[in-house]
Amino acid sequence: MKNKDINKVPSLEVHNLAASYNRMPVLWDIDFQIPQGVLTGIVGPNGSGKTTLLRNIMGLMKADSGYVKIFGEDLNKVRERVSYVPQRESVDWTFPASVREVVEMGRYRNANLMRRLSKTDKEKVNIALEKVGMLEYANRQISQLSGGQQQRVFLARSLAQDADLYLMDEPFVGVDAATEEAILEVLSELRNEGKTVVIVHHDLQTAYQYFNWIILLNTRLVAAGPKEEVFLQENLREAYGGRLTILSKLSNLIAKSEFPVREKGFKETEGSGDGQS
Repeated sequence: MKNKDINKVPSLEVHNLAASYNRMPVLWDIDFQIPQGVLTGIVGPNGSGKTTLLRNIMGLMKADSGYVKIFGEDLNKVRERVSYVPQRESVDWTFPASVREVVEMGRYRNANLMRRLSKTDKEKVNIALEKVGMLEYANRQISQLSGGQQQRVFLARSLAQDADLYLMDEPFVGVDAATEEAILEVLSELRNEGKTVVIVHHDLQTAYQYFNWIILLNTRLVAAGPKEEVFLQENLREAYGGRLTILSKLSNLIAKSEFPVREKGFKETEGSGDGQS
């Protein structure tokens, strides 16, 4: 990341955000900025509010207080510059649509919902499918795909949108190692192109390896910033408390400190029910 990127208008600004479900606080006093052109991980233990934060950023739930700015504007003014990938479990994969039809949805905008896709649109769809290794499955029904393939289709639809800010909720849940590696490679390419990617994530090892910006939550904001400044022993102990597990590999990566790859008790369906992940 070049120094000049830090001086740009932040891709995302969250100020004094508080949110609750049924009057039960889930997030409070959340305040941070994310510069343009970084690959960001939102990490924290189960129930820390990661998915809730993403939903508030996207305006999918009403915050109790605070505000969100995207490229210095309200979401409704820059919505076409933002791509959102929800949890795979939240989608009805039995809907009768082909892989290509799902990815083509990324080319429609509010102003052109009734128009036919152009040649350029179709080329972008093909490029997106090829990037995630799903071009040969373009005519297959989405109900016939594996979980990893479905996640690749989600990513392809997001790429086809050609956004500037990508928000993704648990894109690696239920995927195999090859799919995870392929997705991380595509996301790294987006970052190199100056795009901003924000991911709700559980794997602290890959977060440290691949992300260069971290938002560490546990209902409130513990730390936010470059990974070297956030992945400190005192911050992770504050976030995870007694649930830390000794992991020698990550220990060697982060100045011989001991942090977990995944928080204890993590389940793949976490966050799909009450939305408080």
